[in-house]
Amino acid sequence: MIRELRIAMLVFLLLTILTGVAYPALVTLVASVAFPAQASGSLVTVDGRLVGSRLIGQSFSSPRYFRARPSATGAAPNNGAVSSGSNQGPLNPALAAAVESRVAALRAADPGNTRPVPVDLVTASASGLDPHISIAAAEFQAPRVARERGLPEARVLEMVRAATVGRTLGVLGEPRVNVLELNLALDAGR
Repeated sequence: MIRELRIAMLVFLLLTILTGVAYPALVTLVASVAFPAQASGSLVTVDGRLVGSRLIGQSFSSPRYFRARPSATGAAPNNGAVSSGSNQGPLNPALAAAVESRVAALRAADPGNTRPVPVDLVTASASGLDPHISIAAAEFQAPRVARERGLPEARVLEMVRAATVGRTLGVLGEPRVNVLELNLALDAGR
């Protein structure tokens, strides 16, 4: 029996080293060489200052900026350490109340906008960290952003189109707009 126990422990240690150390180190090395920006978190810097990541949503509350999707990460919005969905189904009264509150906030921020509110502006993504909004969500917010910045709405919509990313591999997902990159382009006047 001791012989079998030794073999089991040896196999356990060997597999631990192989799958817990060697494989992750190899994958990290390959990712760092093949995809250095992505392996480092797709960080965005402006004038040498870190301003965010292309992969993690951020909250923007100023009316001068496009707003991102709501975050489902709890008390600290867009916290990657607690990434999760809300697990609230469509019949959950808490979800309905949250959506109503978010619609009211969007209406209050732009009272003249009577268009239907796009669903992604009032519901969180599955991870609660989505950095993108739909084109419809960006177009819904364009009049407010244009008015607050003193820009023609057509110019803001042009910037939305320039910041739009197509479907992944041409077929996966929907065209979308990265909110951080669009807001940075607005600040830069591009």
